[in-house]
Amino acid sequence: MSSIDQEAPPLGAATMAGGTGTKRGATLALLAFAQLIIALDLNIVFVALPEIGTSLGFSGQTLQWVVSAYTVFTGGFLLFGGRAADLIGQRRVFIFALWLYALSSVVGGLAWSPEVIIAARAVQGIGGAFLFPATLSLINRLFAEGQERNRALAVWGGAGASGLTLGSLAGGFLTSAFGWPSVFYVNVLLAGLAIIAAFAVIPRDPKPQAKRSFDLPGALTVTAGATLLVFALVQGPEYGWSSTPIVASTALAAIFLIAFGVIEARSADPLMPLRLFRNRSLVSSMTITFMFMATFGALPYFLTVLLQTVYGFTALQTGLAFLVPSIAIATGTQVGERLATRFSTRSTLVTGMIIGAVGTAFMALGTTADSSYLSIAPGLVVSGIGQGIVWTAMWIAAASGVHHDEQGVASGMASTTLNVGNAIGMAALIAVANSHVGDVSGDTLKLAVTDGIQVAFWLAAAGVAVSLVFVMALPKKPA
Repeated sequence: MSSIDQEAPPLGAATMAGGTGTKRGATLALLAFAQLIIALDLNIVFVALPEIGTSLGFSGQTLQWVVSAYTVFTGGFLLFGGRAADLIGQRRVFIFALWLYALSSVVGGLAWSPEVIIAARAVQGIGGAFLFPATLSLINRLFAEGQERNRALAVWGGAGASGLTLGSLAGGFLTSAFGWPSVFYVNVLLAGLAIIAAFAVIPRDPKPQAKRSFDLPGALTVTAGATLLVFALVQGPEYGWSSTPIVASTALAAIFLIAFGVIEARSADPLMPLRLFRNRSLVSSMTITFMFMATFGALPYFLTVLLQTVYGFTALQTGLAFLVPSIAIATGTQVGERLATRFSTRSTLVTGMIIGAVGTAFMALGTTADSSYLSIAPGLVVSGIGQGIVWTAMWIAAASGVHHDEQGVASGMASTTLNVGNAIGMAALIAVANSHVGDVSGDTLKLAVTDGIQVAFWLAAAGVAVSLVFVMALPKKPA
């Protein structure tokens, strides 16, 4: 353990201890609200894509960038955003990220060309990359490690699950009632409310105990490397894995990330201190977040295809159908908090993964050519509860034994592997699911799509089971 860890007060030292219970509750509500905004923004634009494409003159090949720009820039800036929260101040970065959301949403709503709306979505992605680790590290700083933090993470995770469903529902309602720009303008209102509340309920950032320098070379290399890597993973299936842009992006990503490793090893005040990799709980949680999004994180995509392509659901019906798994996930986050507090993080993760794998297997069994929503609903419930349990426990693991001055970069590290895992898992499962869908149409196409989705569900369940190996690397007791 380093000297700073020995001299520092206990983790989560009561920055909030002097606050009233009401203010503590208001702070947690705001941080959960910020997580809801992030989750909402992931899904709210999907339903509006057809209208956006028609209104702004997108081609079929470029419309996907309304989604991809957000994903790529979020993944590329997460580590940067996490370290900025540590050095500049978590409240300052939290408020700055909300301003990015608000201003980019105004531009997105006013967009007059494809280039403008793609740029707006890219800036929104950067806002998300700063907001997510700032929110998570604020929870880890303001709430003491143990039952208090576990409960806060459960509330935060439940808000995220609710935001995913609300995004689909709000996107359908706003687009049909007010047009596609409204899915951007609603973010201005939400972010504005959060900014005002932040000044009132989030404590000021503590003064740093020592003067810190910002590792600009490390920030530039890791941001460039991560952005290029996520770009290659997200666009690989679309452009072709052997295409020049993907090969070049992958090669440049490797060069930048290797340079980042060299810079960090030599830096006196690195962006990502390499000694953090001695924290077993953090390193294991990074692997677990990767596996979580490579498996569970891909399920909503295949569920959407199943509901709309096979079952013929409308966008609004699809959003309503997502209420079942979202409620199950939100319930699982609360169960995860109780299990982690009463037992251990490791046993909680094992329980959640077993439940999630069994539920996903039930979904695979219910996915047939003549199935219906009721056939997969039991699996959605069981899988969702498992996902919620794992979601809460894996963030508890990521924060365990990390000094409060480094909670931001630890959150950035874990959330970066989360994002990369989603890109890799989606690319792999989509490739497998579509491998036998050729030039067919009608009932034959529907049958082929159903078979591909069933295979993806089985592979996701198997991947969750494999994740148990990495859970065993967690220490039995927290650091």
